Amino acid sequence: MATRKGNPYAAMAVPARRQFASDNYAGICPEAWAAMEEANRGHVVAYGNDPWTQEAADHIRDIFETRCEVFFVFNGTAANSLALASLCQSYHSVICHELAHVETDECGAPEFFSNGTKVLTVAGAHGKVSAEAVERVVKRRSDIHYPKPRAISLTQATEVGTVYTAEEIKAIWSVAKSHGLRIQMDGARFANAVVSLGVKPKEITWQAGVDVLCLGGTKNGAGVGEAVVFFDVKLAEEFDYRCKQSGQLASKMRYLSAPWVGLLKDGAWLRNATHANAMAARLESGLGRIVGLKILFPRQANAVFAEIPEAAVESLWKKGWLFYTFIGQGGCRLMCAWDTTENDVDAFLAELKSVL
Repeated sequence: MATRKGNPYAAMAVPARRQFASDNYAGICPEAWAAMEEANRGHVVAYGNDPWTQEAADHIRDIFETRCEVFFVFNGTAANSLALASLCQSYHSVICHELAHVETDECGAPEFFSNGTKVLTVAGAHGKVSAEAVERVVKRRSDIHYPKPRAISLTQATEVGTVYTAEEIKAIWSVAKSHGLRIQMDGARFANAVVSLGVKPKEITWQAGVDVLCLGGTKNGAGVGEAVVFFDVKLAEEFDYRCKQSGQLASKMRYLSAPWVGLLKDGAWLRNATHANAMAARLESGLGRIVGLKILFPRQANAVFAEIPEAAVESLWKKGWLFYTFIGQGGCRLMCAWDTTENDVDAFLAELKSVL
């Protein structure tokens, strides 16, 4: 986070310890780093016409067990915004949960890159969009004065650490099909959802009706870069031009794609997610044994949301622990990463007990 007036972290000397503020804080995992190092040897053809980009895309096709078109971009904002822009005209609208990243944390980028497509939000328990909520929004109005719904954006795992089951996604798909809507999935923490559910990636994407997935690498152990995966390949037509126009075509593309090879070829992406989820489960268990604390949402991925007294929060911040209090529906978000250790969790819990 940049240092700005009003930033609660601005005056802090950020310690070297691992934190619970975000899985973005974590470094690059060894597998991704090794792949980048190997890709750094010698000259390679630019703009994605290199063997690393081809191999990474092929690994994604193998993982999802289908033909799909794959594009690598720098970050999640670009991935989500460009994917949604490819589904909509400027007079369309996108339905998402009121807590969805595309609504709360993209600085209007989905609207900007689609030349005005409107984001329509719905409430829903545990951060999820329901089929019934989509139906209500679509049927609310159908006149020409209203931005016509064209897409649904689902966040997997959600902004409050829960996950959509295949059945829930299919129910939304049923409504989407009946109204001619497309489904985009913000999968910044998709790997965490896969291991939480114990399913094959295809079961909660294209087999459940998802047209395009923004597959997260940064939070899973890469340093930078997300993958936009079109399961409906017709929707990918000229998406490369969108990437170029928006400044997302990397000249040295191998530095975006090589980490994916490291993450995917031997299953590191799932091992990383499994570990992060396990550390969050350990944290949840420890918090649950502390009198006076409340777990706010079911912990299904690598985030724990807890209601912690304000005085204790302030004390923890002063002691150098970093975590957010403005994400989700209140409370403290405690996020575990691929490199979070049991000692990290236990040290935080001990410090928390000491300030209560």
